[in-house]
Amino acid sequence: MTTRHLGDDVTGAPDPAGLVTSLRALHATGHTRPVAWRLAQLDAVIRLLDERESDLAGALEQDLGRSEMEAWLADIGSSRAEAVYARRHLRSWMRRRRQRLPLHQWPGAGWVQYEPLGVVLVVGPWNYPVYLCLAPLVAAVAAGNCVVVKPSELAPATSALLARLIPEYLDADAVRVVEGDGQLTQGLLAAGFDHALFTGGTEIGRKIMAGAAGTLTPVTLELGGKSPVIVAPDADLDVVARRVVWVKLMNSGQTCIAPDYILVDEQVKDRLLERIIATIAEFRAGAAGGLRIVNARQFDRLAGYLQSTKGTIVSGGAVDEAALTIEPTVVVDPGTDEPLMREEIFGPILPVLGVDSVEEAVRYVNRGDKPLAVYVFSGSRALARRVVDQVPAGGAVINHVAVHCLVPSLPFGGVGASGMGAYHGEWGFQTLSHREAVLARSNRPDLRFVYPPYTQRARRLLRRLL
Repeated sequence: MTTRHLGDDVTGAPDPAGLVTSLRALHATGHTRPVAWRLAQLDAVIRLLDERESDLAGALEQDLGRSEMEAWLADIGSSRAEAVYARRHLRSWMRRRRQRLPLHQWPGAGWVQYEPLGVVLVVGPWNYPVYLCLAPLVAAVAAGNCVVVKPSELAPATSALLARLIPEYLDADAVRVVEGDGQLTQGLLAAGFDHALFTGGTEIGRKIMAGAAGTLTPVTLELGGKSPVIVAPDADLDVVARRVVWVKLMNSGQTCIAPDYILVDEQVKDRLLERIIATIAEFRAGAAGGLRIVNARQFDRLAGYLQSTKGTIVSGGAVDEAALTIEPTVVVDPGTDEPLMREEIFGPILPVLGVDSVEEAVRYVNRGDKPLAVYVFSGSRALARRVVDQVPAGGAVINHVAVHCLVPSLPFGGVGASGMGAYHGEWGFQTLSHREAVLARSNRPDLRFVYPPYTQRARRLLRRLL
């Protein structure tokens, strides 16, 4: 038997306006405010991930060709860690934060309290369709909101599974899943939410922001960009190769914080290339063929990069249109004006460019849009921190790649074209809460001189106090 809610039309298709209206009515009752409700939803997310891990892994394999281990590491385990962390810290996040008052507000008390925003929209992407739906959902329910989750239609098996499992485990009245394409997303935005959190590409992010503008819906945009790896001559090249290749091959390179390209000091470029090529062979030992790309459009885009590059392909390069696969490919010194170096790659292609110095690498990065992340490898802590300070980016990692997104105590988000706003852990709770300022005053004393008409003496006193 199919369960229908207010907000679905007679065909079962979502009616965005009715959906939002019904959730606003539920939120107004205070249903989602108690800590017990919030903790129950977080427990439900953990149970869903524990009990349905094999189902989720199967859907990810069907949509993306992802292995069971990679499904756990990139989607299931990371989602679980967010929910466990939120459950552990939720009570402390919800506490009032007392604030000092100036003398003229004595006697009294001031504090900040965290109020649920109301109804939150989560629009997930196809590349990590479990993690990037459930991690924002964790933040939304921790903050006491009703939630609408719209998974990506480009990961249909995972979308259908989430649409079935989320209402089975979580509060089906307060947490709703709707399936559809970009037209549905725009319809949802037009209905007016209290916040929308979108993960995806920069161009779609612009459409999300434009769609939200009509209803003044605040947005958190987790976008992408060309995240560089800067390798100093004193870096441990074996570590660089292992860590860069590990993340670059994950999900066929279809990761928003994957290393997009390497800028390496010319002194060590050839040695690093040898290690990268050897590491790819080691990690892919026994694997046949290339890495699967999500669809034909993305495949054609990536294959076009390889056909038009001015660089030298030193490893890989084979493409299979019928299977939609591309071999892990290393391209040395492509032209800086070609599409490979102007557009986010989002695939298993790794450009490596030689530079004369770390300073030249910094100048190169800063000539483009601010990246979602910057990765610096160096044996010098001072040099690495200097690079982090000089390159504006959504986040930074020293001597590793992308693992900052797995730390719930760190905010995750972009800057400039790579996004706006941040979430994860307490940062997600705060993003999806309203920080309400409260000032409580007593009835006495009620000093007469603060009210008009003002005598000269009252004016002098007020100027001294305020």
